[in-house]
Amino acid sequence: MTRTRTVDVLVVGAGPAGLAAAARLAAAGAGRVEVLEREATAGGAPRHCSRPGFGADARGRALDGPAYARRAVREALRAGATVRTGVSATGWAGPLTLDVTAPTGLERVRAGAVVLATGARERPRSARLVPGTRPAGVLTTGELQRTVARFGPRPEHIGRRAVVVGGDPVARGAARTLRAAGVEVAAVVAEHPCPAVSFAGAPVLVGAVVTELLGRGRLTGVAVRGGDGRATVLRCDTVVFTGDWIPDHELVRARGLPLAPGTRGPVTDQGFRTAEPGVFAVGNLLRGVEPALVAAAEGRAVAGAVLERLGGRPWPAGVPVTAAGPLRWATPGLLGPAAAPLLVRPERRLARPVLTVAQDGVPLRRERLGGTLVPWRSVRLGPRWTSGVDLAGGPVTVGAEE
Repeated sequence: MTRTRTVDVLVVGAGPAGLAAAARLAAAGAGRVEVLEREATAGGAPRHCSRPGFGADARGRALDGPAYARRAVREALRAGATVRTGVSATGWAGPLTLDVTAPTGLERVRAGAVVLATGARERPRSARLVPGTRPAGVLTTGELQRTVARFGPRPEHIGRRAVVVGGDPVARGAARTLRAAGVEVAAVVAEHPCPAVSFAGAPVLVGAVVTELLGRGRLTGVAVRGGDGRATVLRCDTVVFTGDWIPDHELVRARGLPLAPGTRGPVTDQGFRTAEPGVFAVGNLLRGVEPALVAAAEGRAVAGAVLERLGGRPWPAGVPVTAAGPLRWATPGLLGPAAAPLLVRPERRLARPVLTVAQDGVPLRRERLGGTLVPWRSVRLGPRWTSGVDLAGGPVTVGAEE
């Protein structure tokens, strides 16, 4: 028998964005705020990142991922939110109503507002269309981190010699994890240029791609095609595919909410409102991956719009935003009456590009940026970039010129 319950705000996902949203909303008096987390432990991906880079505690000491995750859970609970683990939202039973599977049975939860904070995942090897058999030793960064967290830094659970595929900061983190576990990093296969110094001596094959996985039972090597077209085989018993993030958007798709073509996350405005009145989306569900501190900031920022919704404010319309040229995506996907910052990311490396914002073919802003844009890092454009948008006009286009 399905039990039906009602809450004021239902947050799906207990990672940095979801926990930050729950803490801010509960502290602001939003009523009953409940967070659902399908894993056994709340905190999200930082739980598996045993390195600094997650801010500092009250005494100024650097936090690693697990400490950051524990603090985020504590703050949500102290604010008065309820955090439920081992609980999965499996689908929609109607507007602002979700079907839930919990250890105690089936539930149907109605809410005044729903905040989706389901995060992102790396594409597995199969989704990257790399041919070969399915030998043991093929991992994503998340699988590598979970294996080390579960079994400890012992090569017998991972392998002895590894190849890392990718050149972004996540790939560097994977290489560090492998070395800490006593695994030799034979090479880094990076399709895009990246600073070789970041991999502490491991050879970096820039412009190369993995074309096949070799071995049966256990991986014995990977076939690689270099930037010059030459083929070679790298002997290894482990390969770690990093990056290539995709939002965990099953609930978004199940509700029929529009997805942004560049990010494959839900289209939202600057208040993180989706096309469905009362449904919000925050964090890495929106565009793949940003650092935990960015996702948490979005979780805190959504609270104002959620409170407005609970107070009866009408759901606003917005002007669509699209990315053009060498830009992969631009968010938010909708712009409302107030000028809003934009987050953009390029398809490829761009040296000192000229960024442009235009509406109906009319330039609103054009400015050359200093430095280089890279495919694994977003650039924030301040609210001044969108200050001239006409809400009665057509779509806004964000572009780049070299």
